Amino acid sequence: MNAIEARTPRPWMKPVLLAAAAYNVLWGAWAVLAPLAMFRLAGFDPLPTYPQLWQCIGMIVGVYGVGYAIAAFDPYRHWPIVLVGLLGKIFGPIGFAWSVFRGDFPAAMGWTILTNDLIWWLPFSAILWHAARAAQIPAGAATAGDASDLAQLLGQYCDQNGRSLAEQSQQSPALVTLLRHSGCVFCRQALSDLHAKRAEIEQQGVTLALVHMGPNDDPMFAEHGLGDVPRFSDPEGRLYAALQLEQGTLRQLFGWRTWWLGFKAWLAGHKVGKLVGNGFQMPGVVLLHHGRVVRAYRHQSAGERPDYADLACEFPAG
Repeated sequence: MNAIEARTPRPWMKPVLLAAAAYNVLWGAWAVLAPLAMFRLAGFDPLPTYPQLWQCIGMIVGVYGVGYAIAAFDPYRHWPIVLVGLLGKIFGPIGFAWSVFRGDFPAAMGWTILTNDLIWWLPFSAILWHAARAAQIPAGAATAGDASDLAQLLGQYCDQNGRSLAEQSQQSPALVTLLRHSGCVFCRQALSDLHAKRAEIEQQGVTLALVHMGPNDDPMFAEHGLGDVPRFSDPEGRLYAALQLEQGTLRQLFGWRTWWLGFKAWLAGHKVGKLVGNGFQMPGVVLLHHGRVVRAYRHQSAGERPDYADLACEFPAG
């Protein structure tokens, strides 16, 4: 998926939010015009003596409907409305469950929780997920056409010494590691692994190169013994896109296996830092020679640890 597609709300989002808006307005109107009707249906005895409080709740619910209608026409821009709505739909059932436990509310009132709250958890969460992904894409991010312009891009990106990635791959095979954002434990773990494998890789006549999304003077490279390795800052993610590295899915970034691998990396001393770059960007490794991709490793999970020396073995020494 290219940057334009990722910034475009999914077609299902508008009807979902309009449905939520209509439901809220109708439910709120019912609560205002007939405040005791729901309590009669739920079997309350005695009925509440202050129906005005329920009418106030109905008014609030109806106003949320107006917000959902506004968000329906630009869900990514108006994601705070969706977030506030989702939080209300999470806290509402918690409060209801506590009231039932205390005996203040009959369980029969639970049907309102199903239609008011629970059925909206999944679509609202999905809207927020996609909105967060879209927000991480820089304004000048790559488009679909960039994948065919790899040779040109390699000539445009220069390392801390002013040499282009194209020049490096012409002089010798280059094992290019495209890192996740610098605050990620897996980014730091990858740098540690590369440092450990560096001698073995260079013995095969292959040089290292690092592509990242932060500034080239980030001290983490020197901290991992790679301060002299050519590094290329790509905050817009154009090289990532050209080498077919996309934003990660929910499973790739936050699946149970990724959490476990992240915990192990943290125990090994790779700490979490400040997010610099696209937090949803997946990493990868490519072996470049004469501007051409010889081998490629595209992570299926953010926490995978490829064997960098094995990826470089396409060019044995001699």
